[in-house]
Amino acid sequence: MSTARKSGRAGGGRRAARREPARVHLHIENTGSLGPIFQVTKKRLRDALSRHPGVAGKVKITLGTDGDIYDRAIKTADALFGWSFDRKGLAQRAPRLRWVHAHGAGVNHLFPLDWLPKGAVLTNSRGVHSDRASEYAMMAILALNNRLPEIVTNQMKARWEQLYNTGICGKTLLIVGVGSVGGGTATFAKKFGIHVIGVRRSGKAHPAVDAMFRPRDLMRLIPKADFILITAPYTKDTHYLMGAQQLRLMKKGAGLINYSRANLVDYDALRKKLKRGEITAILDVFDPEPLPSSSPLWRTPNLLITPHSSSDDTERYTPDTLDLVFRNMARFMKGQSLLNRVHADLGY
Repeated sequence: MSTARKSGRAGGGRRAARREPARVHLHIENTGSLGPIFQVTKKRLRDALSRHPGVAGKVKITLGTDGDIYDRAIKTADALFGWSFDRKGLAQRAPRLRWVHAHGAGVNHLFPLDWLPKGAVLTNSRGVHSDRASEYAMMAILALNNRLPEIVTNQMKARWEQLYNTGICGKTLLIVGVGSVGGGTATFAKKFGIHVIGVRRSGKAHPAVDAMFRPRDLMRLIPKADFILITAPYTKDTHYLMGAQQLRLMKKGAGLINYSRANLVDYDALRKKLKRGEITAILDVFDPEPLPSSSPLWRTPNLLITPHSSSDDTERYTPDTLDLVFRNMARFMKGQSLLNRVHADLGY
């Protein structure tokens, strides 16, 4: 036995315990008013951690709702996951905070990002609900082709009018905003023989889009479309992307679907065209929400309203979001760039 080892024992001391590396502290802040689909429950959390064993033992998680432990938890949090949380003085109250994940795709309610601590990154959940949302969008396109908005308008009036149309194969779908949802819808649409043209900021091609364009080309594309699907993010540059001028360019009998955000479309101008029977529409997003009973949209003909329920899978939305968060957590702990980073200059 070596002298060094002998002397260590002779002193009666124990070998110094190896200090475990500090675990990353993730605080999850639920917003009760959002309902059960959006709640991170203890079971959902346990299940997600079991799917990510490489992260499970390296992260400390606190789970709160509507601010019950928020003030205490944020003091040591390295990462924050939530939708609505107190952002006032966050840089001082959360000195270790380096990453915030928004439990949703839209982050307009978090702008401007002047509350975000210096060096911290904001990510969002875009893409998590793309499969469910693409199903909804395809359903809406088929509904428009089968003239369901007009049929429902007649039903409310107890009016019998046989409305016919041609098959959808060979018709043109314009997708404004070819991201995960727009791209997924394009893939569905091709199976029906639909000609798909797309608009995206980058102009980058997509395998299911026959021709891709940039936003500057929108005005000349609108008259070509039998159906227009709005799946673009809402920013200062996309406000009223489909305004009165753009709506005037839609061909008679064409249909519009707004999936993204209400203020991408001028609803007052849209209502006028719908009342004249020039086009039909399906809307899933409104401002404000819930849509007040006094809103004239409820009584607008040739319109179907779905109450912002197009894409949030009742069983999978939050579990899939947790999977994204824990994939990002593995990257965060390695100092790698995070998925779904929100860029302040782009607004999404």
